[in-house]
Amino acid sequence: MTVLKRLMDIVVAGSALLLLGPLLLAIALWVRCDSAGGALFRQERVGRHGRHFTIYKFRTMRTGADKAGPAITVGEDARITRAGHWLRHSKLDELPQLFNVLTGDMSLVGPRPEVPRYVAMYPADLHDLVLSVRPGITDLASIAFRNESALLAQSADPERTYVEDILPVKLDYAARYAQHPSLWQDVVILVRTAHAVLKPSQAPSQPR
Repeated sequence: MTVLKRLMDIVVAGSALLLLGPLLLAIALWVRCDSAGGALFRQERVGRHGRHFTIYKFRTMRTGADKAGPAITVGEDARITRAGHWLRHSKLDELPQLFNVLTGDMSLVGPRPEVPRYVAMYPADLHDLVLSVRPGITDLASIAFRNESALLAQSADPERTYVEDILPVKLDYAARYAQHPSLWQDVVILVRTAHAVLKPSQAPSQPR
C-alpha cells in the first residue's frame, strides 16, 4: 500500500506539474502583479511522525499578513488580496503543494497538515495516529469544511470555535483515514474533491 501510494503520488503530481506548467506560471505572474511580494507563500507545518517541513501555496494575502493576524482565515479577511480571493475560492492556491508531494513531505490524499501551534493541542491518544501518515493536499475534512472561513465568520470567537469545534472533527476524520488507508479510498476522495471544487459553493454549515 505505502509503495503503491507513493508511486501514484509521484506519477500524478509529476504529470500534473508538466500539464499545468503554463497555468502555474500565469498564476504566479498574476499574484506578483496584483500586490507587492513574491508569488509563493511558505509556512512551517507538521508532517509525518512529527517532522516539520515547509508547505508551499500561492500567496493570497498581503506580504507579512500571517504575522499580523490569526493563523486561521475568517470570512472576508481584510488581509486577502484581490487575486487571493479568487485563488482561495477555486482552491488553485494549493497547486504548489504538488512540489511538496514530489519531495515526499506530502501526499495527494491525507490529513491536512497543521501548524505546530495546533498540533500541540492534539489529544495524546490521537497525536501519534494522525501523524503516522503523510499529510495530504486533500482529505474528507477538506471537503466537509469547504467553507470553513465563512463558518468561522459566524462565530464571536473564531479561533476558539476552530480549536473546540472544528479541529476535533478534523482529527476524527484524520484518525479514521490513518486506521483504514486504501488506494481506492484515495481515488474516491480525489474525485469528491474535484466535484466539491467545481460545484457552486453552498451556505456554510457544521459537518456532522
